[in-house]
Amino acid sequence: MKEEKFKVIQFIREMIVAIDGQLENFSKKDIELKNRIRMNTYDLLEIAYQANTIEDIDEKKELIALMIAKIKVIDFLLNLSLQKQLITQKKYIKLGQRIDDIAKYSNGWLKALRPN
Repeated sequence: MKEEKFKVIQFIREMIVAIDGQLENFSKKDIELKNRIRMNTYDLLEIAYQANTIEDIDEKKELIALMIAKIKVIDFLLNLSLQKQLITQKKYIKLGQRIDDIAKYSNGWLKALRPN
C-alpha cells in the first residue's frame, strides 16, 4: 500500500484494510451492519480527501466536522458488532485504537484551522 503523506488519510486507509479483514465472519442476517461499517469508512476516506484538497476554510471545517461525525458512527457500529458478538473484544480494541488515532488527528486538524 502506498504511504500517504497526510497522516489522518494514512490512518483511514489502514483502518479500511483492517476492517475488511476483521468483518469476514458476519452472518447473512448481519450483512447490513457489515456493509454500513464498510461504507462509512469509505465515506470517511472520501471526505478526508475532499477536506485536504479544498481551499475554502469554512468548507474545510464543515468537512472535518463531518469526518468526526462519521468516526462516531463507525465507532457505534463497531460497538454494536461487539455487543452482538460478531467481533471479539480483541478485534474491537484494535479497531478502536485506529478510530481513536483518526479522531485525534481530525480534531487536531480542526483546531489548527480555528483562529486563536
